Amino acid sequence: HVQLVESGGGSVQAGESLTLSCAAAGFSVNTYGMAWFRQAPGQERKGVASIDSDGSVTYAETLPVKGRFTISKDSAANTLYLQMDNLKTDDTAMYYCAADPGGFRLWQRTYNFWGLGTQVTVS
Repeated sequence: HVQLVESGGGSVQAGESLTLSCAAAGFSVNTYGMAWFRQAPGQERKGVASIDSDGSVTYAETLPVKGRFTISKDSAANTLYLQMDNLKTDDTAMYYCAADPGGFRLWQRTYNFWGLGTQVTVS
């Protein structure tokens, strides 16, 4: 069965970097659309970055992550990554990995498989 396990979160100072990982099981990351979403306390969950099954990459236009965050995947490790540089306090949130055969860009409703999340705190 499909399983997604996030790791790599933590507490850092503003300006520092973190790399989140999402280990996938039960499917190949090359055949599913995959994405990172985040949810800050009291806010709705929002898309951060995605890689479609054809390799197309999308970064959120409504969040200031372009140029600081990089999404990638490693087919050998069957893992999705999110490299986050120059972190800001506004990046504090629970970060979730999502996947689906029909997963498309940052459209949440197209993702049916979700991890439990990893917390990122920036102070």
